[in-house]
Amino acid sequence: MFTDADEAVAAAALVAAQCPGGAPVDPDDGPQEPMPAFPDQLRKLAHEALARIATDPCGPAPNWVDPDDAKQWQALLTRLRTVLVPPPPTVPLPDVERPT
Repeated sequence: MFTDADEAVAAAALVAAQCPGGAPVDPDDGPQEPMPAFPDQLRKLAHEALARIATDPCGPAPNWVDPDDAKQWQALLTRLRTVLVPPPPTVPLPDVERPT
């Protein structure tokens, strides 16, 4: 049985797979068809969703009987969030005249 959190993590993993440093999607567990390129703003949304899931006291991890499973879940969320952190905006550097 999947929960909303499970589905959000799966969706975030698909977005993360397209980010630098993201793990490829497992062909056995992932979508059957190739995924389109996701817009960059989905990175931020996926990151925010995982942040809420990671800190939800009523989420899946606190309710697991095996503490190691909860630790693995939290480690997965941390890895995904690390990949999903949006890159800082690029700021063009001003043209500076250098003395000749």
